[in-house]
Amino acid sequence: MSSSTTTAAAAPAKAAAKSVLNESKQIERAAMLIQMGARMQVLESETTLSYERLIRLYKEIAGKSPSKGQLPFSTDWFLTWQENIHSSLFLNIYEYLSKGVDLDSVELLTKAYRLYNEQVATAEIEPLLSFTRAWRLVKFVDAGMLTRTKCSQCSGQFVTELYENRHFTCGLCNPPARAGKSKTAGALMLH
Repeated sequence: MSSSTTTAAAAPAKAAAKSVLNESKQIERAAMLIQMGARMQVLESETTLSYERLIRLYKEIAGKSPSKGQLPFSTDWFLTWQENIHSSLFLNIYEYLSKGVDLDSVELLTKAYRLYNEQVATAEIEPLLSFTRAWRLVKFVDAGMLTRTKCSQCSGQFVTELYENRHFTCGLCNPPARAGKSKTAGALMLH
């Protein structure tokens, strides 16, 4: 009887140790997301930590309270000229990594976002895609609200609405009239 009591007592202790370890991993994940610029809704969705715990962690890491308000829920932002180019770059990196690297969804997202930032920095262009928008883009694609469509001229894959026609031409091959004329530092320029 004492051996079964000992075994029963060991089981809750082992479960408690696992939960402490899991909580530690969740805190580490939340900290990484906060450093990447994730908003509270992303943290709540991608971790199991309580809202109060996330608020305290956010204040500790960011040194300020998190932004208030809802996340953007329109797909329109990803379809405008410059934003589409940035979104397409990110989504192509994300899709490429998802086929070649065995990572969980958050690790895949953060790795793709870091590579996106490296690419725009190399091109000396300001990154337009925030981490939260990148997360939202992946959610829109997963929900079937956006997809990638092949450009009929350059064969690049660009973010489009689901039912884009087969003769799609991207914003780089056929830019809008005012595209690339911005005097803003770090904007895309067409030569």
